[in-house]
Formats: sequence, C-alpha cells, structure tokens
Amino acid sequence: MNMIFEKKLAVPQEVKDMYPITAKMADTIKEKRKEINSVFEGKSNKLLLIIGPCSADNEESVIDYIGRLSKIQEEVKEKILIVPRIYTNKPRTTGEGYKGMLHQPDPNGKPDLFKGIIATRHLHMRAVSETGFACADEMLYPENYRYLDDLLGYVAVGARSVENQQHRLTASGVNVPVGMKNPTSGDYSVMMNAILASQRAHTFIYRGWQVHSEGNPYTHAILRGSTNKHGNNVQNYHYEDLIRLCDKYDEKELKNPAVIIDTNHSNSNKNPFEQPRIIMDVLNSAHHSQRIRSLLKGFMIESYIEDGCQKIGEGVYGKSITDPCLGWEKSRELIYKIAEKI
Repeated sequence: MNMIFEKKLAVPQEVKDMYPITAKMADTIKEKRKEINSVFEGKSNKLLLIIGPCSADNEESVIDYIGRLSKIQEEVKEKILIVPRIYTNKPRTTGEGYKGMLHQPDPNGKPDLFKGIIATRHLHMRAVSETGFACADEMLYPENYRYLDDLLGYVAVGARSVENQQHRLTASGVNVPVGMKNPTSGDYSVMMNAILASQRAHTFIYRGWQVHSEGNPYTHAILRGSTNKHGNNVQNYHYEDLIRLCDKYDEKELKNPAVIIDTNHSNSNKNPFEQPRIIMDVLNSAHHSQRIRSLLKGFMIESYIEDGCQKIGEGVYGKSITDPCLGWEKSRELIYKIAEKI
C-alpha cells in the first residue's frame, strides 16, 4: 500500500477509561437525549436549534460561546431546544485545509490524531459538565463515533458522506437522532434512501467486529441546498421544496418523519447573514401548511462569537477559521426572534 502506518491509536474504550464521564454527566446526557428524541417523536412542539461554529477550533472560545447559549436556553425553554454544534472534524472538498480538531488540536500545528481524539472528547465533556448541553457533532469517520458515543445528543452525516454504505450502516446502530443531508447534487432520493437504510437493522463489519444493528428510528432529512452542473448554488428551503419533501416521506414507510433546515452552505450561498431571513421564510411556510409544520423540527445555524471568518493564525478570538458564521449579537437576536415567531 502507498501509505505509512505511523502509530496505532487507542481504541475507544481505552480513551473512555482515561477520560470517563461522571454519574452526573451521564444523567444530564440521558435527560437531554430524551428531550431531543421527544421533538422527533412529535411529543414535544419545541423547535430544535442546532447552532454553533462551522468548526470547533479552540476549546476556550467554544465553551465561552456555548455558555452564552445556556443562558438564552433558560429564557426560551418553553419554545426552543438548543443543541450546540461542536463540529470537531471537517470534510474538505479537495482534501486541503483545516480538517478539524480531530486532525489538528492546534490549528497551527501538525496533524496528531491521538491528541485530537483526546481534545475532542475533553471538549465535549466540558460542554456537558459546564453548560448542561448534550451537543451535536458530524460523523465524518464512522469508526470514530464510539470515542464520543456516550456524550453526544445529535449526529449529522454530511452531503459528501450520505451515499456511503458505512455511514448509513453505522447510523443504524447509533442511539441518538442522525440527520442525513441531501447530497451536493440535491438529489432527494439519495437522502431518502440513506434514511431508509439507517432505519433498518443490519449485520456488517465495524472496527474489526461483525456487528448487528437494530435500526435507528430517529434518522431524518437535512436540507442544505445543492450545486448544479454549472457550479451554481441552488436553494431547497422554499415552500415548494418542503412540500416535495413531504410527498417523498409519504411515499416511503419511515418512522418519525422530520426535516432540519441547514440555513447556511448552498442555501445561503455561504453568506451567514442570510440565515435569519431564511429561517423566517421557512417559518412562514410552516404557518401556511400544517404538513410542513408537522415535518419541520428545527434549524441548523452556523454561528460563533464574531461575524465572518479569518485565516488560520490571524488569532481573532471566537472567529471561524473555516466557513463564515453569524456573530453572537446577531445570533442572540435571532434566537429571540424565532421564539416570538413560533
């Protein structure tokens, strides 16, 4: 093989033994998961806001940001359930650029996967213990999920991973809601097939074992826009797009029909300041159609302390080093506005 095996990494149980969660943390996570599940089951009318930085690049600024969210959560708890984004590994279209804390716990340093595994677990543990949130992360590498499977409240499978067999089968054995994004082509059928596959039971290979999954009844759709053959972004959050998704769900026998609208990426042309407008547009559609209102479970929002983004090494505290984000003051205002609207 044309690769060098540099070092063997610790298995998930070894890392969990080194950094175990407390009984209090376990209770917090159990309660938060129950709250999140109840939204997808239709037992709760709260709207989910999966909100946070494009990438979690700095532990202190991420915890600072999530701490701010925890104060607002208390104020809007009757209408909104906040699930902070702590995205510790990032897919890169060309393979170039910052791949997240998992790869580079120090964005200015060299890749160190073991230190990255420890850093991501430590960050998620701090989020639970200091803010009371069970957070969201992206499943970039299915085999890495078990390093965090006792901490997460929500998982997303990205547009470039949603067609992958291992992602689908692993999602079928995950015990929290998993959102399946539409692929970059925008093809709904790919996303719907991913949801169907993940809701079914499977026998497959996982981390050197033959395993059996029971199926995940909480896998669901995430609409993030698409890119056409000319390289132009195409939005899919409009009324007609949501009705079309309702129809797609009606065609298949799926449990807990649901959609999360990703308000950035191709839906916003990667302009984070469009996110508030997009959310209001979707909420208007939900007010107009009961079918959409029943299907809509929340929004995915890219938000951080400072507006926009920066290059690695510029050193602005709380400013994204990947995609541009909505800053704190605008995000805070948006959360209150959503609470008033619903």
